[in-house]
Amino acid sequence: MRFVAKLAAAAVALVAVCGVAEAKEWKKVRVGTEGAYPPFNFLDSNKQVQGFEIDYAKELCKKMKVECEFIVQDWDGIIPALLAGKYDAIIASMSITEEREKQIAFSDYYYTTPASFITSKKTPMKDTSPAGLKGKTIGAQSSTIHSAYLEDKYKDATIKLYGTQDEANLDLANGRLDAVLADKVVLGEWLNGKDGTCCAFTGSDIKIGTGVGVGLRKDDKDLKTLFNKAIAESVADGTFKKINDKYFPFPLR
Repeated sequence: MRFVAKLAAAAVALVAVCGVAEAKEWKKVRVGTEGAYPPFNFLDSNKQVQGFEIDYAKELCKKMKVECEFIVQDWDGIIPALLAGKYDAIIASMSITEEREKQIAFSDYYYTTPASFITSKKTPMKDTSPAGLKGKTIGAQSSTIHSAYLEDKYKDATIKLYGTQDEANLDLANGRLDAVLADKVVLGEWLNGKDGTCCAFTGSDIKIGTGVGVGLRKDDKDLKTLFNKAIAESVADGTFKKINDKYFPFPLR
């Protein structure tokens, strides 16, 4: 009986030790972002990362009582770099999808926006259905919900993928594409700039996915809890709205 009691005590001690090991105390969170997706995240003239998501991430970190460090990463490698431990969270307008959830976890969503097509004003196309764009060349940023949507729905069109959204937009401006599909807010920012005067929105808005969340490693459940709590608090106390209104004349949630 004494032997059994000792085994039981040892088991309890082991569980306690493992529990302490799993419950990490977060003092610093390294945030991976693209830095090429204005107005959500971009690099300023001093190569410092700025934008709606950067401001919002800083506020989330304040609520979580952790230090934030931002690390810029090309979009195509943003999930592999998270899994490799280059940073702890992705805050880069990453939409929550079933395919991505096979690799990583997500916080609750913090914003949602529709997708839209843009085309050249010289060759406007009102019909942006799969039938209407049959035989056309459509651009999108690679590894996004927009590229996946095109590849799934627009099988009779030529889909051309790009490393950044700006590359796709500029190819449309230069006549190498018939249309581009992307986030409507991001496209609107570009259309209002000097390079976007060539083009315009066309067709109806398209809802893809369930919103944008913070990307996390599946094992970091405690960090997910921290982010979810901070996101909820930011909505309840008006922090999200304040940052939203700084960048956009309409609500993102």
